[in-house]
Amino acid sequence: MNKEEILARSRAENKNKDLYGIDISKLAGSITTVVMMVIAGIFFVVQIITGGGLNFGMWALVFSADMIDHWVKYIKLRLRGELLAALLYTLIVAVMSGYHIYNLIASSTIL
Repeated sequence: MNKEEILARSRAENKNKDLYGIDISKLAGSITTVVMMVIAGIFFVVQIITGGGLNFGMWALVFSADMIDHWVKYIKLRLRGELLAALLYTLIVAVMSGYHIYNLIASSTIL
């Protein structure tokens, strides 16, 4: 097999996708999640220190990124570990969202 055949097969397998761009997008997604967690953690601590209570809605948003990541991986790869992680993150997001909505309703002045 010569160089041209190998290159043609590689192009056919990758369907002319930009593999470097795909890797960079994956890296950006990972960094985005970490930065989101750090900022949410800072806001969470400041809110507690200043007497603002707990904002679980913000954490539901942060964990939803990981939830979606694991669901997509499970759907595409069908790995049992990804399913378990997706279910766990879904439970966390649901509980935090429910608690946040309950607190909003309980503290509402118009309801």
